[in-house]
Amino acid sequence: MSFYIGIDSLSIAHKLFAGIPQPSVVSWNTLISGYVHSGQFRKALRLFLQLDGSDVSADSFSFTTTLAACGQLSFLRLGKSIHAKIAKSGVECSIFVANCLIDMYGKCGVVEDAVQMFEKVKDKDTITWNTVIAASARNRRLKQAFGFLHQMPNPDTISYNELINGVAQFGNIEDAIQIMSIMPSPNSSSWNSIITGYVNRDRAGEALDFFSRMHSKDVAMDQFTFSSILSGIAGLSDLTWGILIHCCTVKCGLDSSTVVGSALIDMYSKCGQVKSAEIIFQSLPRKNLVTWNAMISGFAHVGDSGRVIQLFGQLKMERDLQPDGITFLNVLSACSHSRMPLEIAILYFQSMIDDYGIEPTAEHCCSLIRLMGQWGEVGRAERMIIELGFGSCALVWRALLGACGVSGDLKVGRTAAAKVIELEGNDDYVYVMLSNIYARYEKWGHVREVREMMRREGVRKEAGYSWIEVGTVNANLFSLG
Repeated sequence: MSFYIGIDSLSIAHKLFAGIPQPSVVSWNTLISGYVHSGQFRKALRLFLQLDGSDVSADSFSFTTTLAACGQLSFLRLGKSIHAKIAKSGVECSIFVANCLIDMYGKCGVVEDAVQMFEKVKDKDTITWNTVIAASARNRRLKQAFGFLHQMPNPDTISYNELINGVAQFGNIEDAIQIMSIMPSPNSSSWNSIITGYVNRDRAGEALDFFSRMHSKDVAMDQFTFSSILSGIAGLSDLTWGILIHCCTVKCGLDSSTVVGSALIDMYSKCGQVKSAEIIFQSLPRKNLVTWNAMISGFAHVGDSGRVIQLFGQLKMERDLQPDGITFLNVLSACSHSRMPLEIAILYFQSMIDDYGIEPTAEHCCSLIRLMGQWGEVGRAERMIIELGFGSCALVWRALLGACGVSGDLKVGRTAAAKVIELEGNDDYVYVMLSNIYARYEKWGHVREVREMMRREGVRKEAGYSWIEVGTVNANLFSLG
């Protein structure tokens, strides 16, 4: 079993496990741990529940591995249930178990419970302190995280990095840089947190400056350095920088890494170089779900719906991988762009819910609404919004208003416009869409009324613009329509 888990063949490992007449707790733990380390947290939890219902008693390793899965999925109720089982079994006093409980509560966003668990620990080790700092920093409790760092007897690099990561995400990035400048031994993770902070705030230019600084100081770069900076470049659609960073990954021997490869696929796709993205996709020795989603998204980005559906079919055949919400979002988007028959798209949507247990999001709903608009089924779209419980979500009503603009349905369009105004207030998009629908029916009096209403409410249609890279020149294109 350990061999097959080591080569990511968990389905074979599971078959071997199923063939054991009376598996020991070690066998159970091996498989549960394998699923956790491969990111298949739900399968790990299902297996733990089977263990809990068997004649075999779970041990501290079973509990801590399962707590890790609960933390990753933010399954607080199950985490608390496992905590109760731990207390009943008497292993709560173990420092290793206590640290895992602090981590689980922190990842579930219950910082008070994490701190309470921390305070119960008598002989705190470095991991205990670092875990409670992380729990505080990742939940925006930056002052609390600072406090724990100052109380900690001997903070190490991880202690400072957890704080830097929190400040870079939720505080002032300049403060994060200041902390890094005074910490004893900053490493690549310290730099990565700040680069990621810039990228997540749409400050990719500053991320590139900081990356260049990191390079000039000969700080070792890892796969996460390149993954973060490539994400920033993808947001800029800056192919020149993208090629330069790709060269750096080759020089560092990281271009075949699954993490870096996935980021390269995303970057090339968003720069319009989907063929280059596909070459990287095909060359990667190992692909995870992020890799598949990046490639599927790339084809969706350029409107190649046929390849989206083809790759989706291939993904479903992959052992130990299955589509997630992002995969289906791209599939539904492809259906919309290719004007695929509505019933086929609905089958995909239903399969997502029934076959994969994925709860539809507002974005899934919007993709389907756009397709329904193309087929003149906006009344059906309106009913779907209510049935799925998205009645108070402005995003789906905006999508419905757009669909009414395509189908020319004035009645549903008025309802959608009223809902958007109710939920978001006055918006130029609402008035422009209504005006366009009225114009389609040559109701010029209503068009004038809408324009007059815009003037009275002080609503102005903003000029749209986009930019493209022509050679080495970034050109802004303005639309005043």
